[in-house]
Amino acid sequence: MALHLIKLAVGIRDLDHLAEVQQGRAFMRDGARIVPGYTRRMPTRGDEVCDGGSIYWVVKGAVRCRQPVLGFELVQDGEGESWCRLLLDPVLVPVEAQPRKAFQGWRYLKPEEAPRDLGAGQGGGVGEDAMPPEMLAELRALGLA
Repeated sequence: MALHLIKLAVGIRDLDHLAEVQQGRAFMRDGARIVPGYTRRMPTRGDEVCDGGSIYWVVKGAVRCRQPVLGFELVQDGEGESWCRLLLDPVLVPVEAQPRKAFQGWRYLKPEEAPRDLGAGQGGGVGEDAMPPEMLAELRALGLA
């Protein structure tokens, strides 16, 4: 089973905002659209993450979506500092909202602890038709979703 990462989406309001920010950073490589993410440290278990794993994004105190991880690479900034660039699939996959306290950096996330993907019509999409996460969580608490 693939291993996942979890990371805070700092300064992000909602999934639409995350998609907007990421599209502004996206680039093409070998004919594929890549969305970069950055962190200080390279995962030591990167091979396990790249074997079908995703990064789960915490937005406003809850895990809201995931993105497949395509790879990692070390890059240097203008001052010679090394960074890990996460190479991400541009597709954001909405997941069941799962509350999460703030933490620094990223963490590994075991597959059995990862929230389930939301299917079509479950109100988790990105865009105008998306149900607000708070409303979806309340409906689930009532057993209606």
